[in-house]
Amino acid sequence: MAAVLRRGAAGLLSRLQTCAPTVQTLSSSKSFSQNIPSCLWKLGRLNHVAIAVPDLEKAQSLYKDVLGAQVSETVALPEHGVYTVFVELGNTKLELLHPLGEKSPIASFLQKNKTGGMHHICIEVDDIKAAMTELKKKKIRILSEEPKIGAHGKPVIFLHPKDCHGVLVELEQA
Repeated sequence: MAAVLRRGAAGLLSRLQTCAPTVQTLSSSKSFSQNIPSCLWKLGRLNHVAIAVPDLEKAQSLYKDVLGAQVSETVALPEHGVYTVFVELGNTKLELLHPLGEKSPIASFLQKNKTGGMHHICIEVDDIKAAMTELKKKKIRILSEEPKIGAHGKPVIFLHPKDCHGVLVELEQA
């Protein structure tokens, strides 16, 4: 699964960040790079991989008691229709998602995927508003008109998976 994630993320990242390339100019005496106008925003680090789980307590126990990870308390996010728990991994996090309410997007995901599974990836951006503007110009569908406040208390948006090689992508303001 890690290899699939890496391949999917590499293709996705190149599609999301297709700004003007760097031009290499070579001369007999020196080599230098000249940046042609770049994006108004930049992708940052992978913030987390979200996993939908049918039993949040069992999932918490797996990561905490069996695998020895640091696991956060459960936090309800009614505006997103989820309960969240973060698992610290050192270089990133896992976000365990469980439905909160009947209209939860995680409830419908779990109806199709009874045992749960990867729901989305979250990548930080340095300017979420600029990212939205540019992505709309590139015909990438954004699932909301405005950013919502996410689990980390920062603005987030979601990009349509059909525009991102089958991956639901969350962008979070760094």
